[in-house]
Amino acid sequence: MTPSTGPTVMGIDVIMAASVLSAIATFAVLVAIYAATTVRDPMAKRVKALNERREQLKAGIVASTNKRRKTISNRNEMADKVRGLLSSLKMLQDSQVQKAQAKLMQAGVRSKDMAFVVIFARFVLPVVLGIGAILLVYVIDYFPTWGAWKKYALVAGTLLLAYKAPDLWLKNKIDKRTHAIRKGLPDALDLLVICAEAGLTVDAAFGRVARELGKAYPELGDEFALTSIELGFLTDRRLAFENLAKRIDLDSVRGVVTTMIQTEKYGTPLASALRVLSAEFRNERMMRAEEKAARLPAIMTVPLILFILPVLFIVILGPAACSINDALLSGQ
Repeated sequence: MTPSTGPTVMGIDVIMAASVLSAIATFAVLVAIYAATTVRDPMAKRVKALNERREQLKAGIVASTNKRRKTISNRNEMADKVRGLLSSLKMLQDSQVQKAQAKLMQAGVRSKDMAFVVIFARFVLPVVLGIGAILLVYVIDYFPTWGAWKKYALVAGTLLLAYKAPDLWLKNKIDKRTHAIRKGLPDALDLLVICAEAGLTVDAAFGRVARELGKAYPELGDEFALTSIELGFLTDRRLAFENLAKRIDLDSVRGVVTTMIQTEKYGTPLASALRVLSAEFRNERMMRAEEKAARLPAIMTVPLILFILPVLFIVILGPAACSINDALLSGQ
């Protein structure tokens, strides 16, 4: 192997270092272009599903009532089997089921039978994945160079991750849904103020807001539509607002619910109270945006040090280093 004849700085080949940094920068640019060109519209999937449903209705391809009943009965049978298995293993507790159902409601899953599936997954996944990890590590010896501690850590980590996987899935769905609802809540309150000042009742106002915001914020529109339906048929309207607070784990929504209950109970003006809440939520949203902007310099420090400063040093000091190296070589 012939030694490098290019200019060097502190024993490092300048041309090689510039080539590596250029390759890294090119890869980063390609990744950024790919991420920018593959951004998906969150409403595109929903609009596509609605168009497909419209085409099916036009063509007359609609599932029959018997088929729907059969599907529902199959789901109920599966849920009953899972419930029976958990009951036989004495793993089914009322508090655990209620907690899982509350989490599913916050995640936007309306089926209460999914709670039994989540509890069943907590039991099955560690067994299946744990046995697979044990066979892979100890029986097949897929990692022969690993020590005993690494093998034990892999098996233990697999068991822990398999047990926490359903909870992590639920938490991820809840966080995404809560963020989407928090984003559209100030606009929803503004529309509620307009509907209240126009003379609409509370349930009609919720239904109108659900129709208007359903396209921009489908999660919030879904919750408001369900609240409007509950306000129409529940005997106690307070229960409908409490159900809304249970389905959405947000302090701002609980504040709206408290305001609604107080206006229903004491007859205070709804529009003025909602206007104050809307202003507070908008200020809160602006403060969150300012907080993210204030964190941006600290977040950009690492990319600045790793990718921008080395290239800048090479551009500034590279010609000077090459000139000094040439002068030293000519002097020798």
